[in-house]
Parts: sequence; C-alpha cells; structure tokens
Amino acid sequence: MHLRWITSRFPALIISAVFFSAVFFALQLSSCADDPVAPVTDNPEPGVWSWQNPLPQGNSLHCVFLVDGNIATTVGDLGTILRTTDGGSTWVIQNSRTSAALNDVAFTSANTGVVAADDGVILRTTDGGSTWGRRSSGTTERLTSVFFVDANTGIIVGWGGTILRTTDGGETWTPQSSGTEQHVCGMSFTDANTGTAVGGSGIILRTTDGGETWTPQSSGTDVPFAGVCFTDINTGTVVGGNGTILRTTDGGETWTPQSSGTTEVLEQVYFTDANTGTVVGAHGTILHTTDGGETWTPHSSGTSLDIADVWFLDANVGLAVGEWGLILGTTDGGETWVDESRGTTHAIYDVFFTDSQTGTAVGRLGTILRTTDGGATWVAQSSGKYEDLFDVVFTSTNVGTAVGHYGRILHTTNGGATWGPRSSDTTEDLYGLAFTDPNTGTAVGETGTILRTTNGGATWVPQTSGITVDLESVWFTDASTGTAVGAAGTILRTTNGGATWVPQTSGTTQDLRDVVFTDRSSGTAVGAGGRILRTTNGGAKWVREWSQTENLLYGVSMWDAYTGTVVGDGGTILRTVPGTQ
Repeated sequence: MHLRWITSRFPALIISAVFFSAVFFALQLSSCADDPVAPVTDNPEPGVWSWQNPLPQGNSLHCVFLVDGNIATTVGDLGTILRTTDGGSTWVIQNSRTSAALNDVAFTSANTGVVAADDGVILRTTDGGSTWGRRSSGTTERLTSVFFVDANTGIIVGWGGTILRTTDGGETWTPQSSGTEQHVCGMSFTDANTGTAVGGSGIILRTTDGGETWTPQSSGTDVPFAGVCFTDINTGTVVGGNGTILRTTDGGETWTPQSSGTTEVLEQVYFTDANTGTVVGAHGTILHTTDGGETWTPHSSGTSLDIADVWFLDANVGLAVGEWGLILGTTDGGETWVDESRGTTHAIYDVFFTDSQTGTAVGRLGTILRTTDGGATWVAQSSGKYEDLFDVVFTSTNVGTAVGHYGRILHTTNGGATWGPRSSDTTEDLYGLAFTDPNTGTAVGETGTILRTTNGGATWVPQTSGITVDLESVWFTDASTGTAVGAAGTILRTTNGGATWVPQTSGTTQDLRDVVFTDRSSGTAVGAGGRILRTTNGGAKWVREWSQTENLLYGVSMWDAYTGTVVGDGGTILRTVPGTQ
C-alpha cells in the first residue's frame, strides 16, 4: 500500500473542523478504560512526523478542560496535548515530551495547568502549555483524574488506590491514604471541601475536608466505575461497566441503581442541573435524561467510536470527545449530536498522486477518494463493491489499477469516474501493487502470493516468493530491482524482476504494511505499532524512527530521502520534512 506520485509529491490533506464552546470552569471527569500502557520516552528516535488527517490529530482524546470562552486544552493517547486560544477554530499540538497516555488535565488559570498520566507521570505548565515539565509523583501507577479546589490545592487519583495531594499548585505531591487498593478513576467536587471519587470493583470514596481524608461508601455492586458527577453536595450520579448507573440524593449515604437500557461500558456523565444529564460510553453510546435518571433515552451519536468524555457549557451547548480524535457537538441539550470533524475515519490503506494536485486514495469497504486540488477536498468514487481495497497505482493521470480482497483487481481509464474488474486468477487477498511502466507491474498478497504482468494488467503470472506469510506491499525502482514487505517483519529483495526473492533483516517482528524507495539505496517501510523503518543501503540495514503514534500505518510515500507522507488507521496522515530530524 503506497502513497506515491508519478512526477511530483504533495501531501494528501483531509481537513476536519473542530466544534468548541466555552465554559469558565468544568468538573473534570476521566475514564478508566483498561488500555495498554504506552511507554514513556523523550522521542529518542530520529525523524518527526506531523498530522495531516484527521486534523488537528487522530490519537484518542480522554479529557478536555476549558479556562474561558477561548482557551481550552485537551489531552489523550501517546502524550497528545492540544491547545486552542480562539474558541476551537484552531488547535495547536503541544510537546508533552512523553508518549504516556495523558488521562486528565486541569488548569487553575489561563497559563497554569497540570496533567495526570500513565506510569505516574505528572506534567505541569506555567505558560499555557508552551512548555510542559515533569513533576515527581512518587509512584508508577496510572494516574487517571486531577482536580484543583483552588490555585494551590489539588488532588490526583489513580490505580492501586493512589491519591496524591498538592498544596503548592502542583509543584510537589504527597501521597494520601485512600483505604483501598482498587483503581480510582474519576472525581467530582461540589466545593473546596466536598468531593467523591469512584473506581474499580464498585469503589466510592467521599471526602469532606478537601481530600485530606477519604471515607468509603457502599455502592452495592462490584462493577467498575468510570465517571461521576454531582450537581450539589447531595445529588450525584455514577456510571461504569455493563451499563451501570447509580444515583444518590443524600451525599452518597445510599446509592440507587437506575436502568440505562444498555450493557455498553459507560465512560462519563455530566448533569447541567439536578434533572438534566448526559452519559457517554463505548461504541458511540449517548444517553440523556430530563428526570434525574428515572428514565434514560438513547440518542444517536452518528458514530460507533468510543466516547470518553462529555461536558456542557449550559443547558444546550455541549461537547464530547473520544476515540481517534473524535469531537462531537450539540446545541440542543444533547437531543442531536454533530460530528464536527471532517474527512473519513475509515482506514485509508493507500494514496497515489500523479501530480501535485491529482490523487486517489483507497481503503476500507471499497472506499475510493479522488482529489484534484492537492487534497484540499476529496470526492468519493464508486468501486462497485464493499470489499476492502488495499493498494492503488496510476501510470498516467487517467489510467490506474487497484487491488484488494479475494484477488480483486480494478482498473480505470478515466481517472476513476468508472472502475472495472480485471482477472487475477487468484482468490488470495492482494495487498500490494507496483508498476515501473504502463505495462510492467507486480502484485503481492496472502500466503506469499506474487503476481507479475507485462501487458498493463490484462494478464497476471505467479512468481515464487519462497515464503508462506502474507506479503503486504511491493516497490520497484526499475524493472529488475524491487522490495516486498509483509507479516512478522518480513522483507524480501529481488534484483532480477522477481525471478528470485532474497530475505532481509528488518529488526522487528511487527507486521510491515508498506515500503517505498526513492532510489536503489534509500527506502522507508511502515507498519503495525506506528513502525517507521528507514534504510540507506538497499535494505542491508533497517533503522526505526519515531512516528508519534501507535496507530497501524498502512501507506508511505517519499519525495526524497527526508520528505514524505504516511497514512493509517483512523484516517491518520503524517508528514516528515528536512530539518525535523
């Protein structure tokens, strides 16, 4: 699956707009999903890639904090921090200097904020996020939620019953006794003294002294809780696994189950008054109540992605964030939700440009997109099938070939206005495709399948790969010299047009999904776990680079050895340019 151009390269750009509304100070609610812990790193590997689709980025978002009508910060996976100072019209990616998942953020002023993250990471800024510095937490537990009761006094909770307290604005943190070893996942305070924390195995903790001490309350269940919201000192709602919703009207002395009508994991809850509330959760779940939770009504989110957090400015205007950078907005109190992002979140497996303006992308469920303005806009084309398309190559502006599931080969002679089938004589999935001229091409696929054409794809002849693992991509620098990559870090090289293929060492066991060379020596391969590999000696040695994502990467195109674009899961598009090493 290649991002490629015939004569010039230009980044594929699919723009997403962000919905944003203001609130001066919001309850910070964080999820407690049992995600794999990301490694903490200071980006030791060379090469810097930036997002182009979706924008501003595509890592999952866990929390958002609003300082006022213009200034907000949202945080998420792989050290993601975004900042807006214009009410969400634009978002700037900030450098967290960590790849840990950032789970919650709180600001005490426009400039001073604290982030709670995996691996015991605490970040603090005093300049609005221009720089973020680490503060010692004294723990390596996952930290899930942070709340400040004033400019100096704050609480962080986390896994293993972790509760930390600061009285100097987050410079130093002191452990406190929670009385539990369960994971603590979310907090809600109604004033400087009174707060409730929830977490694993149905744990509910209550403080009336600003977090100095915590007292357990009985929830009557061992279901893990993820979110909590109190509208006053007595009235609160807790949500969690298996569609669980509990309600209290006496400060947590008693908790009463409510019927959610779902078994999905519920991640967060927000009430704008004692009666009107919204719950969000897995697979696009949104529930709404106007009677304090006596009844919960499902509302359409328009997505199947997980929703991690929700807040409201007032009774009408709200925002929800989640998986793959999802941002949803409502202006009618949650009756309807609009996806404020732009572009597709179907996996894009490949894109090919014939010049700086004209390109075609293919992907999940037969997706074909065409741009004639350098990626400013993309228009859907009909593939005639709902089978995945994995690779596409054009030998001129109008003549192109795409390959996909079950040996499917599609061909166009009119720039994709229509696509017609070609016979491959195989039922194996075809994942990779390369042409060195209008007649000579190679396709690779399942169980080591390699096919060769010398007549523009009218017929295809099998070649011997010597392996049985899947081959995902192939690239030829001339009619004789080519490289194929595939499952478990497989790399094969030919110098005789595919008559023989020789294995190379990739240094990884991650699946490799695409490979491209700018000359016989300089190549780039991408794949699972955000892997980007580079070679400068024809594959004799491959070196890993830092991609800023763990998303599965499907396609890569390089203008030269240092300028290129990568695409992947969730509509991911990354770019590297000279001077960012």
